[in-house]
This record gives sequence, structure tokens and C-alpha cells, in this order.
Amino acid sequence: MQRVCFLLKVRPERLAEYRERHENVWPEMLAALSGAGWRNYSLFAREDGLLVGYLETEDFAAAQEAMARTGVNARWQAEMAPFFEGLDGRGPDEGMVPLTEVFHLD
Repeated sequence: MQRVCFLLKVRPERLAEYRERHENVWPEMLAALSGAGWRNYSLFAREDGLLVGYLETEDFAAAQEAMARTGVNARWQAEMAPFFEGLDGRGPDEGMVPLTEVFHLD
């Protein structure tokens, strides 16, 4: 099982709307994430827009590829892209900055 933690930066002026959008993630998107092997997936946000994501999956690259093959992911990423800084034309799922795990306790 891979534990994956990543960073993104939400535009501070859009953080409230970003949070609201995640209170009602499309059921089709939730099903796609589960079907692609994303487990125990959480997002945490700081008031300045720093977003920390955490998930567990058997193979992160395969889980990302599985999501990239879904139409719902393309629609979701297109809707979410304007909320983020520094994507340089990439979708949020392509702009994730993975962190290296330095400690873990079971």
C-alpha cells in the first residue's frame, strides 16, 4: 500500500468556494476515485490556500492513469483548475507536488 501526500495551492480568494464544492463532490467522481483505487483520501486546507492531500492506494501511478481515462475526471479537473495557482496550463491532478515520507507510525 502506498501512502501519498501532495501539495497544491488554492487561490485564497476562492478557498471558501473550493470548500463548498467539496461538500458536494459529484457521486460519479466519488465512484471513479474508488474504482481507480483511491482510498482514505483527504484534503486539508490552510487559510492562505495551501492544500495538502493524502490518500492510500496500491499503485499511485496506476490510480492516476485509471482516473485519467474517465470522462468525469476530465470534467472535474476542468471545473477545479481555476481554483488553483501555479498549474501553468495543467490540470490540478497533473499539478500535484508529491512529498517524500520521512516518518510513519502504525
